[in-house]
Amino acid sequence: MDRRVFITTAAAALTFSSGAFARTLKPYRGPEITRVVIYKERRKLYLLHHEDVVKSFKIGLGGNPIGPKRFEGDGKTPEGSYIIDRRNPNSSYHLSLGISYPNDQDRAYAESFGRRPGGDIFIHGRAGENRGKGKDWTAGCIAVRDRQIEKIYTMVQDGTQVDIFP
Repeated sequence: MDRRVFITTAAAALTFSSGAFARTLKPYRGPEITRVVIYKERRKLYLLHHEDVVKSFKIGLGGNPIGPKRFEGDGKTPEGSYIIDRRNPNSSYHLSLGISYPNDQDRAYAESFGRRPGGDIFIHGRAGENRGKGKDWTAGCIAVRDRQIEKIYTMVQDGTQVDIFP
């Protein structure tokens, strides 16, 4: 192979590799986020360092936001205590942080009715195409703007407590 062709091909491969298009997130250097608190009625998510609010965000909820999530497909956002248990840098909703719903109480409640509690509840972005759907458009997740999930994603670590209130 001609040396110029090889160099050009190698340079193009490096330039157009998936890594070249990867999202660059600024590292968070502030106080440790020890808790995420969500108030559904206020449509607010708060990031706390112990008792101090470090940052707050407006949120969107499930399409049926009143009351706690009980069953798969009910369109509700859970209420209760959970943790951040996973993260998805390749989310269909820009970026996402998984919430440990359902917990043991959620499962027991759903099973007592012979139903499934559902799952896959995340804090995530809008991913562009979901703009204009109104404030409560998810299937039960907590949605913020894409730029906001980028901040939240870097600020909140796996294992962080999440409390969701009505």
